[in-house]
Amino acid sequence: MALSFLSKLKEGLNKTRKGITDKIDDLFTNYGEIDDDLFDELEEILIMADVGMTTTMALIDRLRAELKVRKVKETSGVKAVFKDVVETLLTENGHEPFNPGTEPTIIMVIGVNGVGKTTSIGKIASKLRAEGKSVLIAAGDTFRAAAIDQLKVWGDRANVQVIHQAEGSDPAAVIFDAVQAAKARKVDVLICDTAGRLHNKVNLMNELSKVFRVIEREYPEAKREVLLVLDATTGQNAVQQAKLFNEAAEISGIVLTKLDGTAKGGVVLAISAELKIPVKLIGVGEGVDDLQEFIPHEFAEALLGNSVEE
Repeated sequence: MALSFLSKLKEGLNKTRKGITDKIDDLFTNYGEIDDDLFDELEEILIMADVGMTTTMALIDRLRAELKVRKVKETSGVKAVFKDVVETLLTENGHEPFNPGTEPTIIMVIGVNGVGKTTSIGKIASKLRAEGKSVLIAAGDTFRAAAIDQLKVWGDRANVQVIHQAEGSDPAAVIFDAVQAAKARKVDVLICDTAGRLHNKVNLMNELSKVFRVIEREYPEAKREVLLVLDATTGQNAVQQAKLFNEAAEISGIVLTKLDGTAKGGVVLAISAELKIPVKLIGVGEGVDDLQEFIPHEFAEALLGNSVEE
């Protein structure tokens, strides 16, 4: 029997659950009362899971306040309240699902090399094609020959054409060609790869600005989405990368890859709280269907819930 979405998510978060859930369960089992020692232990568990100091303290402050409001006196009741606190944190910045509508959409995908950017583009293309949308891919990372070849492989798998030029070409020229093709063919979604280099911030801004100008000039009526791909296994480094990229481009959503390969899935909370950018897609496996839409309630349930939907 195929795994339900929640079951699959819970399985994909197995390492993080061992780093957070199991320890929290042990904590609430071993402590007889709700006191400062319990909160200190919880703080340590969250920091070790890469939730980050700032977000950890915010979560614990909220938890203390919510326990008082709900008049929870027993440690057995703390976990359910904490789950609600986590879900609130993930939704309060206006979480929007990843769902390109009926209008033409251009998705810019940014991020450093090695985070799974090219693979994510391929999986997004496959997902959209499966939903009946017409898709084009622009190989805008012209500085790495492997990126173009990888995209072609994914394009073949998803039956999506990849617009590309020779290695070293001007990325803006590639995007220009792709935009013209998307307009001429009335394509639903154009997905644009970009160079994954974290060189100095000024160059990064200039490079992205040039590409954005081409899109604005050539296809102003298209809806735009800017997705930043981050590797969950890098923990707090992912948060720092996001801060830098957010200064260079107005990011509309995060794609968090390799969540299944890390015990530091708490970085999802840090990204949501510190950057105020919604996580839209998460990678919980290597399969083409393992790039899942991020649903805060489902994530909180998979991480801290007691039951799995059958």
